[in-house]
Amino acid sequence: MSPTTSAVARPARILGIGGTQRSSSSSNRLLRAALGSCRARGAEVELIAADQLEFSMYDPPYPGGDPAVDRYLSAVRAADCLIVATPGYHGGVSGLLKNALDFLQELAGDDRPYLDDKAVGCIVAAAGWQAAVSTLAALRSTVHALRGWPTPLGVTVNSSVPPVDPEGRVTDPHLVRQLDVLADQLTGFARRRADGASAVALA
Repeated sequence: MSPTTSAVARPARILGIGGTQRSSSSSNRLLRAALGSCRARGAEVELIAADQLEFSMYDPPYPGGDPAVDRYLSAVRAADCLIVATPGYHGGVSGLLKNALDFLQELAGDDRPYLDDKAVGCIVAAAGWQAAVSTLAALRSTVHALRGWPTPLGVTVNSSVPPVDPEGRVTDPHLVRQLDVLADQLTGFARRRADGASAVALA
């Protein structure tokens, strides 16, 4: 199989990154639902949960040697697109997630530095709409600074009104539709990028 053919045939790789240690949190449950929607669209998905992000505080330069950090950086490198989910803490993302995003400085010297040319879906759950929206803006700004492409739709949830049932299923049909749109945007971006790479290879 030629490199061009495999680039078209390979499923999109979507990496999910969770920003809170509570697996039952609204943001984590929405992240898992969004990844499930991507999988239903033929993507390969991987989840990096918060317990895999318990790194030391980022203090550049990173000397290497931490297996958890190295696995995380390798997963980001391999991903075509990402979904990042966080609670809203005082208008910003969780400290755990911000530290993980800071470690992406270690990708600065890559051929595709940071999150260059990767679409990033953003999900925020906070106890109030103002906190959710301001946190989404902060997260999108960070993604831009890392040269990523935040998807046109960012999903915000007022966690004061639980968006999932006790089994973790998303109960609001409007929210289900938003997560599906997010998945469409991510998988569509990955597909168009692969098609563009194939066209260049054929030229």
